[in-house]
Amino acid sequence: MPVIHGLNKTTLLDYPGRVAATIFLGGCNFRCPFCQNSGLVLHPSQEPVISTEEIFTFLKKRRGILEGVCISGGEPTLSADLEDFIRQIRALGYPVKLDTNGTHPEIIKELFAKNLIQMTAVDIKACPDNYCSLTGLMHPDLAAVQETVDFLLNSNVDYEFRTTVVHELHSRQDFEAIGQWLKGAKAYYLQAYKDSEEVMQPGFSSYSQEELEEFRSILLRTIPLVEIRGID
Repeated sequence: MPVIHGLNKTTLLDYPGRVAATIFLGGCNFRCPFCQNSGLVLHPSQEPVISTEEIFTFLKKRRGILEGVCISGGEPTLSADLEDFIRQIRALGYPVKLDTNGTHPEIIKELFAKNLIQMTAVDIKACPDNYCSLTGLMHPDLAAVQETVDFLLNSNVDYEFRTTVVHELHSRQDFEAIGQWLKGAKAYYLQAYKDSEEVMQPGFSSYSQEELEEFRSILLRTIPLVEIRGID
């Protein structure tokens, strides 16, 4: 079973349209400097662990109250026995949403094919030319991300793309390029960056509401649904 490092027992945000719980798994193949879950990425073995027994006891008790389960991280597609874990959640009657960076398209495709996940949210870090800067890697696996994007754009599964927008790391050119890359996508969300003690490299800042609205207008040229999240 995957090693579970966190549980948000109730969220109205993580699974759109549903009251959900979010389970956090450790480990990641990216090193995004603006990551909000640096402990799960850099040293998951030092993070608290929640037993799968505790998780399933909780989910059984909340049947009829919760409407879905979101699995996040870290990068959950790296976790061992992810499929079996999701299968047990599905056996309790819960729809499952998977948050991912898109670097394991084969896992995403298989989980959809087996009806184990009902939705995925793919974090688009930047336009392809800027993935090195935004992922903290010299050679991020863009081909894998592209395969995930192509699969979602050309299938009938439920998904969203989203980008956490960082003032120091993103520019107008990023969103002009993303608009072409994800042309025709079902849904895309701009997420306002928030600094915190858990950020891998603290000190970044967010764009203003007005600036985010400008990026939204750029994206709306090619993507029918674009919204902004996280502005207070």
